[in-house]
Amino acid sequence: MRRLARPKPLIIFLAVIALIALIAIGQYMRLFERAWFNLHTLWQPQSSESIGLDQYRVEIEARVIDGLDDDVSALTFDPVRKSLFTVTNKNSELVELSLEGKILRRIALIGFGDPEAVEYISADTYVITDERQQRLIKIHLEADTTFLDAADAEQMTLGVHMASNKGFEGLAYDSVGKRLFVAKERNPMLIYEVHGFPHFNPEKSYAVHVINDPKRDAGMFVRDLSSLQYDERSGHLLALSDESRLILELDVGGRPLSTMSISGGRQGLKKTVPQAEGIAMDDDGTLYLVSEPNLFYVFKKPTQP
Repeated sequence: MRRLARPKPLIIFLAVIALIALIAIGQYMRLFERAWFNLHTLWQPQSSESIGLDQYRVEIEARVIDGLDDDVSALTFDPVRKSLFTVTNKNSELVELSLEGKILRRIALIGFGDPEAVEYISADTYVITDERQQRLIKIHLEADTTFLDAADAEQMTLGVHMASNKGFEGLAYDSVGKRLFVAKERNPMLIYEVHGFPHFNPEKSYAVHVINDPKRDAGMFVRDLSSLQYDERSGHLLALSDESRLILELDVGGRPLSTMSISGGRQGLKKTVPQAEGIAMDDDGTLYLVSEPNLFYVFKKPTQP
C-alpha cells in the first residue's frame, strides 16, 4: 500500500502567505462587505423607494470632450440652463457643457487654489471647493462672466483633518433641507452636512453648523469618494468611488440601497471608466459622468413598458 506524500513545509507556507494576502486585499478593497451586500440583495427584493442604479445602461461611452485637454473634476446639473458644469484643476476653469458633452462656455478661476468640485445651488449660484485648503467658495455667474476671483466671493473653511492630503472631492445640495453635502476623499472617508452655507440673506446674521457621522460613513463599502449627487425626488444620496469603480445609492440614514458598477462589461460598458471624477443627475433621472482627463458618459434607465 502506497503512502500519500505529505505536503512540503514550503508549499504550506506559500499557501498560507497567499491566503493572508487575499484576505488583506479583500479587506483593503472592501470586497467582503460588497459581496455581502450583493448576496443580501439576492435574498431580499429591492426597495420600491430605491432609484435602482443597477438598471442603468450606458448611452454615451467615453466621448472625448473636444477642446479640453486638462483634467476634469466633478460635475453638476443646472436645471435652469439645462446644462452641466465641471471644473479643471490644473489651469483652473469653470466649464459649461451641453448634455451631450460639448463645451458651451469657459470661465477662468482666479485664486481658487485646487478646485475639485462644483455644485449648483440656485439660479446663477454655485459652490466650488478648494481641496487642499478645504474652502467652500460661493460664486455668482452672469451671462457675460468671463472670469471669477475667489477674493470677491463669500467663502468658508472647514479646517477638518487638515493633516491629511486627501481633501474635499465632492459636493451635493439638498435645496429643500438647505444642506450642502461635502465628501472627504479618504483618510478618513467622510460625508459632512453643512447647514448655513451658502448664505442667502446678507441682511441677517447666520450660524454655520457642520454634522458628520463616522459610524454611518464606515458602512460604505468603497475605497474612496470622488463625487456626490443628491436626488431631490427620493431624498437619497449617490456616492461615486473611482477606486472601487462603483456608484452607491444611500438612503437618509446612509444605508446602501443599490449599486452601479462602472467596470467594463457592466451596465453595457465596453471598457472600464478609467478615472471617474464626477456624477450628476438631471430632472429626468439621467446620469452623467466625467472621467479624467476629459471623457464624458451618459447612463439612462430603459423605458418601462
